[in-house]
Amino acid sequence: MSPPAPPARFRGEVRTTAVLAAPLVGGHLATGLIGFVDNVIAGRHGTNTLAGVAVGTALFWLPMMVPMGTLMALPPSVSQLDGAGRRGEIGPLFRQALWLALALGALLFVLLTLAVHALAPMGIAPEVRPTAAAFLHGIRWGIPALTLYFCLRYLCDGLHWTLPTLAFGFGGLLVLLPLGYALTFGAFGLRERGAGGLGLASAIMMWLQVLGFVLYLARARRFAPLRLFERFDPPDWRQIASLLRTGLPIGVTVAMEGGLFIVTALLIGRIGELEVAAHQIAINVASLCFMIPFGLAEATTVRVGHAVGAGRGSRGVRRAALAGLVLVLATQALSASVLLGANEAIAAIYTRDLAAASLAGSLLLLAAAFQIPDGIQVLSAGALRGLKDTRVPMFIAAFAYWGVGMPLGAGLGLGLGWGPRGMWLGLIAGLSVAAVLMGLRFARSSRPAALPAVPPVQVTNGA
Repeated sequence: MSPPAPPARFRGEVRTTAVLAAPLVGGHLATGLIGFVDNVIAGRHGTNTLAGVAVGTALFWLPMMVPMGTLMALPPSVSQLDGAGRRGEIGPLFRQALWLALALGALLFVLLTLAVHALAPMGIAPEVRPTAAAFLHGIRWGIPALTLYFCLRYLCDGLHWTLPTLAFGFGGLLVLLPLGYALTFGAFGLRERGAGGLGLASAIMMWLQVLGFVLYLARARRFAPLRLFERFDPPDWRQIASLLRTGLPIGVTVAMEGGLFIVTALLIGRIGELEVAAHQIAINVASLCFMIPFGLAEATTVRVGHAVGAGRGSRGVRRAALAGLVLVLATQALSASVLLGANEAIAAIYTRDLAAASLAGSLLLLAAAFQIPDGIQVLSAGALRGLKDTRVPMFIAAFAYWGVGMPLGAGLGLGLGWGPRGMWLGLIAGLSVAAVLMGLRFARSSRPAALPAVPPVQVTNGA
């Protein structure tokens, strides 16, 4: 292992990571607040609407995790090219990533169109199915926009420019708040559409976000040297395959973790609308907390990738990862404290239903317990992405979440009748196992002998 970095240099790395991560965290919080707005609007409309949005959101994000994670191949690829001084190759790589995003968006649109027919076979409570189907019918129109948005965002992240993530995240929130209310309740001359209106409002917001992002990249002087939209490049299957080799395991890994939470929601949906509404409240709060370590993990991906590209060796790579870990532990400890001290007050914001609020408050106490392991596992996974080490973490995620977390949660929650609390104990177990194994994997992959000697990205300037 490399000797420890001088304290001043490490403090500088912490500051750099914090500055890079702050807009990412803000952007992710904006995304989380979009979910918060959805849930508050739905909860105020009725418990049935909230339950339907909970199930619909789960079915929307379960497949969406794969393209979101797959496109995460772009930040480390861009940051390694940037660190190696090969900025002229970023534009062609970006154009191929756009083709990949479009293809993934089209595929998911078809899948989500068919997903409404799976509600009954999955055993979703009959009273929840109509509102869940209405929400899915509305939000599916935003899928292509969302995959393109991820591509644009990840390009900026890889170049250490994360303010657009913050700006367009909160811009989307400002659009959704009035539009979601109007289409859900019926206002400003629009008819009441309930959960379907909320899904449609989300889709409109996604298209406005991506259109604004494209205009920004096309006009900003910062990106002019990259010539992002200089010409039309047809699909280059070699470059797309290279992105898929790195990104698809990331997509599967993200889906493994996200799917643990989403399938938990769907299983709770078999119990009844009260339980699923309480779970949705608690998981939305936990998701807001998760946005902080998620943003720090993305910043760590970029810093580790840049260290690899710049040839800083094991010491530089580990310094970048350790800086992220210090920040994650501090923020997660704060989140856990808030959840422990204000669980009942937070739950009361979402619903007037006292039974749903009481159950949600008890689940938030369990959410406090997994804040630290959740932060460690996502930070370790982000550092591994910076090394483009993505295949082994995929298998680690499969074991931790689906070999440990889901069987335990289903056994306790459904088998023993512990309900949502039993399912959440499974979440804690899965995240804890992932934290240990991901951390050990990074320690191995960041050894001097394991690091690549040169950036592995090979991209041509040709069409």
